Order: sequence, then structure tokens, then C-alpha cells
Amino acid sequence: MSTEADPSAYAPADTETAIAAIYAVVDAVARAQAQEDVDRFAALFRADALWTTGHGKRLYGQPAIAEFTAQVLPGATAHGRATYEVEHILFLRPDVAAVKVRQRYYTGDGALDSEGTPLYVMTEENGRWMLTANQNTPVIAG
Repeated sequence: MSTEADPSAYAPADTETAIAAIYAVVDAVARAQAQEDVDRFAALFRADALWTTGHGKRLYGQPAIAEFTAQVLPGATAHGRATYEVEHILFLRPDVAAVKVRQRYYTGDGALDSEGTPLYVMTEENGRWMLTANQNTPVIAG
């Protein structure tokens, strides 16, 4: 279930366009993952981005993110698929948003395997929203 962005004074003047662009980035993450496209995935990040994986590995900068992704993404969809759904957008400034995402992993036969709850801090850079500081967190059942 998606929620709309926080209507606070921190939102950009054209909130609707910003929200659409943020959704497009999350959709691009999903497509790059599904197509195992390392270059397309890495291109979604700002050059100096931070990324913490679901297992706590800390990656600093787009080159490190691309190198790590090249090791883990190819073949990742052989046993299933993942979906990404924007749950909430909180604008911290007109050009900075904290984006909560619901990530679901499904087995090859379509059964829900696990979930994640990433937080993407995104920045608008020259008209383009980019992943900037990100934490991928697994949801532990129980």
C-alpha cells in the first residue's frame, strides 16, 4: 500500500512531479534488478552515494556499489524475483527525500520468501532524482 508524500513545508514546489520521479527511480531499481543490469542499477546512484546492504556491508561511492553489484546481481533471478513498492515519501528539503520502500522476494514458484524494508535518501541533482544514502534492511519474521 503506497502513501502519498508528506505535505510539509519541505516539499518541492511541484510535488506531483517530484513524487512521480521518485516512483520512477524505485521502478528503475526493480527493472535493473529483474534484468540483472549492473550498469543500469549503478547509474541510479549519485557518484558519492552510500549504500549499506541487507547484510551490513557498507559501500562508499558509485564505483564500489557497481563492483559489489557485479558480484551479486548476475544470476540473482535464477531462483526467484523481487518487487519494490514505495510506502512513504518524506521530503526533508525540496531536493531531498527519505523514501521508505517495501521489498518482497518471491521464489521461482511465486511463493513469498522474505521481505526487506529499504530506506532510500534521494537527492534531486540537476532535475534528476538519485539514490544518495541508502540502507537495505531485511524484515525478520517473528
